[in-house]
Amino acid sequence: MDLTLRPARVDDHDDVVAFTHDTWPERELDDYLPRTFRAWAENDDDAKRTLVADDDGHAVGVIQGVHLTEREAWVQALRVHPDYRDRGLARRLTDAVLSWARDRGAVVCRNLVFSWNVASLSLARSLGFAPATEFRWARIEADPGADPALDVCTDPDAGWTFWTDSDARDHLRGLTIHPSEAWTLSELRPADLERAAAADGLFVVRRDGTRGLAVRNRAFEADGERWTEYAVGAWADLGAARALVDAAARDAARLDADRARMLIPETPRFVTDAAAARADVSGDPDFVLAADLTDPGVGAGE
Repeated sequence: MDLTLRPARVDDHDDVVAFTHDTWPERELDDYLPRTFRAWAENDDDAKRTLVADDDGHAVGVIQGVHLTEREAWVQALRVHPDYRDRGLARRLTDAVLSWARDRGAVVCRNLVFSWNVASLSLARSLGFAPATEFRWARIEADPGADPALDVCTDPDAGWTFWTDSDARDHLRGLTIHPSEAWTLSELRPADLERAAAADGLFVVRRDGTRGLAVRNRAFEADGERWTEYAVGAWADLGAARALVDAAARDAARLDADRARMLIPETPRFVTDAAAARADVSGDPDFVLAADLTDPGVGAGE
């Protein structure tokens, strides 16, 4: 294809909106790109690269790469105009971002695909991404009167000790929501717990030792509601699950949020524990896939 891959520009906005405003018509689900593309194009920097495929001055494909940590990158928002699909453009865009991430020192690049999006799952596997983990969201109503039955403290050392030996960490491959980028995951580090503790956003359940932890990540607004987001919720038993749900409900109310959501592993035990703790649980899991950038055959194109 005689197309040019180049950095995104603000004046690409209308072109991108035209082919992303109805990305998933069968799901009646809005694509986030019409809301975010302009800001992405305006704020690209050394750690973010938003590319478009250009055909005679018109953007017909888009992708963004984010360098999350020294060794971890993320790729998102791969979209191709319907008239340009099945011509290898998705691979060209992805290879360009993977090569960029490798050049910056990343050894792994991950992405997120909705579990129902079979076409994107197939594409991701064909582009060199392998299954990494899956998760759901536990959704919690803010409640200023919620009172955790177990002791909840803010000790980052206790939280880290629990996390490193937890079933949640094993299932999630150590991944939680990245502290500065919505809808991206990176490996949880001790510094993340220390930062959360300093912001009164770390919740560690104690009962005969440490039994669970949750880490507040950010606050945001969606559909007229204010939310608090917890990068992960992990626990050893139902009692600890209930304590963390209550702690999140109370914390959300303290921050004047309407609701909270907490990332949990997609396993029967974690999902049913969350439900038993009176949290609403998202109906579909989200899949995280990973590309090994130490493999020279991954992202070896443009």
